[in-house]
Amino acid sequence: MDWQNYYREHTMTPEEAVSQIRDGDRVMFGHAVGEPIIFQRTMARMAEQFHGVEVAHMVYLGSGEYLQPGMESHFSDIPLMIRSGEFPVDVFAFTCSPPDEKGYVSIGLSCDYGWQAIKSAKTVIAEVNPNMPRTFGESFVHVTDIDGFLCSWEPLPESKPAKITEEDAKIGNYIAELVKDGDCLQLGIGAVPDAVLSALGDKKNLGLHTEMISDGVLPLLENGVINGRCKQRDVGRVCVTFLMGTRKLYDYVDNNPIIKMLPVDVCNNPAVISQNDNVVSINSCVQVDLQGQVCAEAIGLRQISGIGGQMDFVRGANLSRGGRSIIALHSSTRDLSESKIVPTITKGGPVTTGRCDVNYIVTEYGVAQLRGQTLRERAKRLIAIAHPKFRAELAEEYARRFGETLTVE
Repeated sequence: MDWQNYYREHTMTPEEAVSQIRDGDRVMFGHAVGEPIIFQRTMARMAEQFHGVEVAHMVYLGSGEYLQPGMESHFSDIPLMIRSGEFPVDVFAFTCSPPDEKGYVSIGLSCDYGWQAIKSAKTVIAEVNPNMPRTFGESFVHVTDIDGFLCSWEPLPESKPAKITEEDAKIGNYIAELVKDGDCLQLGIGAVPDAVLSALGDKKNLGLHTEMISDGVLPLLENGVINGRCKQRDVGRVCVTFLMGTRKLYDYVDNNPIIKMLPVDVCNNPAVISQNDNVVSINSCVQVDLQGQVCAEAIGLRQISGIGGQMDFVRGANLSRGGRSIIALHSSTRDLSESKIVPTITKGGPVTTGRCDVNYIVTEYGVAQLRGQTLRERAKRLIAIAHPKFRAELAEEYARRFGETLTVE
């Protein structure tokens, strides 16, 4: 088949592309920077033509017109993680690079669930945007596997680096002390991961196998601190399932063979993660109780985040030879009204990472190594890294629980 003729014949106006949706369809968007900006904007404008349409995605960075008041009778926004073909999809729309000379587009910055969605959706619509980087790995799709194309020149959504506070920097320095030359890292986006990365400049031969990367990794990639030489799997490559940052990051990964995009069910598979030695997973959370149980997704019954890849990478790190898992959090809320190290997780709150999986907990006051410790010792170590304002009341709970007095500073 002549792919160029196929491409021309299946190129549509935005209105024609959106008209592929039928009443009652489940429409899934590409994740994060992979969201089809023109498609979703046009869909929102044509909302009155549809009924009972469900929109599914995870992180969205676009303007989100389909989420505005008045759309409820047409669309329901259900952020879902897609790891396999078990979630039925009628229409999948995503942003990709222009086709190369062989007729392959790159799904660019968001491989994650897009790879499986392209295979399983009944209708696949690609928003072709020359601003989307061409990435390597499992990110190429032939145009003949796509049902329709629309053209876009929209700037890609960007996520600016977070401002690193004094507390973030202290946490970053403590975590950096736990990282050794040759370790393989997993970390996410935000001030604490960026603080960790900024403290790793004196390390050598680090690897990276992570769910996502942002601008914070660029200095370490550019100066060779992260080079993947010590990895056992994908030696010399940075393995990632999606990227989210500024144009500087997007330009760095464009046509860069060091970057290897993987579907999320491969990248986040603990069995795959543990194929590398010395994996260090670095994640954050909302609360830690005195047993070492971690809640990373809710405050009581109020959901504030998803699980993401925390459990996968904690378990992958624990299975890795020489691996270590680290959970980081500020010791208190910003206004110092509540401790984040608590006697028990807030009523109704889920346990994201169980106490038997937890290894290191880090706050701006230090490091608590919990794995293999008794409940009594866990509580002592956690109280020692709690905010000083709350240590006395946590010590009172310790006395009630264990029948002995704990002296705190």
